[in-house]
Amino acid sequence: MFTGRSDKKYCSLVCKNDYNFKLRKTTLQAVSLTDNILHRNRSILLEIMGKSTLSMKIRREYLDAKKFNPQYVTQYHLNSQNKMVNYVYDFSWILFSDQEILIKRIRKLQ
Repeated sequence: MFTGRSDKKYCSLVCKNDYNFKLRKTTLQAVSLTDNILHRNRSILLEIMGKSTLSMKIRREYLDAKKFNPQYVTQYHLNSQNKMVNYVYDFSWILFSDQEILIKRIRKLQ
């Protein structure tokens, strides 16, 4: 039985802090795994594209060999040709039926 207010959720400040610490830790572990994969995907695309290339077409096997994980994206949409455009931060890519991938760097507006 809790003492104090009728809407009290925790038995003490220690219980409240312990609960919130465990919640943050669990959330951070899940987010860190996803974030690490996204950053690795971006690093792979940056390595392939270099610092100045804006667009490039490559074979899918090349990305597979580098352990690129296409299931992790920061956003996606269907373009006017009904092709799925995937994004990882400042890069986009489209997979074509011939297993070629078009990679583009997204320019930031200045």
